[in-house]
Amino acid sequence: MNKLLAQGVEVLRARSAFRTAQGMDYPPGTFVVSLAQPKMGLIRYLLGRTRYPDNEWTRDRDGSPIAPYDMATDTMFEFMGVRVDPVDEPVQTDAEKLTAEVPVEGRLAPGAALYALDGRLNDSFRAVNLLLDSGAVVRRLHAPWRERKAGDFLVSGAEAALREAARRTGVDFTALSEDPGAQARPLERLRVAMYQRYWGGNMDEGWTRLLLEQYGFPYKSVMDAEVKKGGLSSFDVFILPDDSTARITGERREAPGRGPGVEGGPPEEAYPPEYRSGLGDDGVKAVREFVEKGGTLLTFGNASMFPIEKLGLSLRNAVAGRSPKEFWCPGSTLRVRFDNRHPLGWGMPAEGLVVYLRGNPVFEILPSANNERYETVVRYAERDLLESGWLIGEQALAGKPAMVSARLGKGRVVLIGFRAQHRAQTDGTFKLVFNALLR
Repeated sequence: MNKLLAQGVEVLRARSAFRTAQGMDYPPGTFVVSLAQPKMGLIRYLLGRTRYPDNEWTRDRDGSPIAPYDMATDTMFEFMGVRVDPVDEPVQTDAEKLTAEVPVEGRLAPGAALYALDGRLNDSFRAVNLLLDSGAVVRRLHAPWRERKAGDFLVSGAEAALREAARRTGVDFTALSEDPGAQARPLERLRVAMYQRYWGGNMDEGWTRLLLEQYGFPYKSVMDAEVKKGGLSSFDVFILPDDSTARITGERREAPGRGPGVEGGPPEEAYPPEYRSGLGDDGVKAVREFVEKGGTLLTFGNASMFPIEKLGLSLRNAVAGRSPKEFWCPGSTLRVRFDNRHPLGWGMPAEGLVVYLRGNPVFEILPSANNERYETVVRYAERDLLESGWLIGEQALAGKPAMVSARLGKGRVVLIGFRAQHRAQTDGTFKLVFNALLR
């Protein structure tokens, strides 16, 4: 709501329960956004399910789809995992017009020795990081207990620190009268490194830094030299933001129309030698050793092809090599199923949406003697995948893995083929990233 208010959208909040003409009941506090206002077009764009046109105006003469300027949809509510119900008639209810940002202060009942935080809330992770910084004791449920779910957090500590975390994050601290004992384990915040390269920089790396900073996750940016000399040994997680394998390794490939260079950019000679980054063979070896000794490699989008191509995972990209006429999905929301019993999926609903960008990999686990090492955390729906945007050839990804955890040696590789943290706006899938940064 605060994001809508910042853009000049008029928002109402119901003072009492009400029923729509369609017979749907809503409680007090429900937000109502009317289209009878100057920002109607923006409201439709952000809060209405969008289908990008597929016709003679959006295809070339040979039938190939023409890429949109940016995304095929910008349905903010779908990115954020927020429920928005369209209503065909004016809502009849006693409502107040919001004139300032909605406060987010959470509640805390004083005097309790132990509190629970809902692991389904992104801001619970922010609260946990604030509490860890203050020295509070934080544990996490690894199995359902009473009315609590696996992935919920249990905290104890100085009441002033807990109250401040509730005030800053909007998370309610629920008092518990019992301790779950062994069902909850001490929470460990992992040491995180993120790859940063030259070649003009990487927007996805910047967006990922923004996300981690917003939610209080400490990290360190590392470059080629540090990786090559074994610098990953002091970290638990190494993040590769969305990028091509050639960009990550610095391999020379033909750039169409530009001669030999790094894929997708000017010729190598256009960059001073000290700014020609790439992990190279030594860096690839260092990443493999890091994982095999117990580290976690976390990859986003196209960077997921790096461990497939360089670390030999038994996976392939199921949509590689398909023409745009066969498969096309430029910035859309797709329906998936989450395994919320898996620790990486804690806090997620059973079904939901992810943001898929053109060129992102779709996984297929290849038959091997080690298939037990591969776990599917997120899987595309079997049919009717498109929620908003543009999708041609849904059968290419229907039912296939979208996020995979693969064991390699003593460690693991977590591959997220879609864009779980795209532009730090896809709130609905942030937890898939956050869960990989905690133990």
